[in-house]
Amino acid sequence: MATVAIPANTSVLLLDIEGTTTPITFVKDILFPYIKEHLEDYLSAHWEEDECKQDVHLLKKQAEEDTRQHRAGPVHVLDQTVHTDEEKAIREVVDNVLWQMAADRKTTALKQLQGHMWRAAYAAGRIKGEVYQDVAPAIRRWRRLGLKVYIYSSGSVEAQKLLFGYSVEGDLLDLFDGHFDTNIGPKVESKSYQRIADRIGCPPEDITFLTDVTREARAAEEAGVNVIVVVRPGNMELTEEEKTHYSLITSFSQMEVPGSA
Repeated sequence: MATVAIPANTSVLLLDIEGTTTPITFVKDILFPYIKEHLEDYLSAHWEEDECKQDVHLLKKQAEEDTRQHRAGPVHVLDQTVHTDEEKAIREVVDNVLWQMAADRKTTALKQLQGHMWRAAYAAGRIKGEVYQDVAPAIRRWRRLGLKVYIYSSGSVEAQKLLFGYSVEGDLLDLFDGHFDTNIGPKVESKSYQRIADRIGCPPEDITFLTDVTREARAAEEAGVNVIVVVRPGNMELTEEEKTHYSLITSFSQMEVPGSA
């Protein structure tokens, strides 16, 4: 693919994680399986700690909302108190989390618990974040040219910081000016991108969003944000219409900043 020029008015680059800065295989083959394999042991070990109790409380609230919305799935109904059958309560939480993951849900409650589990794994050296080789050099170049760089992912801000803070290339957190997750809104809703622009303090048209998901690209466009679609191995196939409509890159090194030559 040829080089792609960032729109001249761009002052902010907003990056996705899975399939954009980080291989999909890392997320699907390492991060998510880790949760499934260690969830019950993690809950048993941390059940009485305040952070874990808060995680379970959020999951319970989400389950109650799912019931109101008539969403099918296991519902966590027991209160986490000293009178609760702990083993049964933990099993219910496990069932609910695994159901959410199987449905590829992006709830804040799920992402928060996952982030806390990954934090323990990163800190213990059990996993290290993977990024494409072109990512860090490109971001360093963009920052030298005066651009700000933010992350927007369905994964929690904490999970994002862990991935980049404990990466195979070392601590990369200083490459980013900030992080956004689903607390700002879903990535497939245009209002989320307007909120991000408001939070950063710039008009949407000054932002260029890099994503591999065209539903997210459409939402960003509706908010007035510029979009570049990143095509990486294993990403979802684009239609011919999408290939024509969007600027496409296969590496961050293909992006040109106007006036930087």
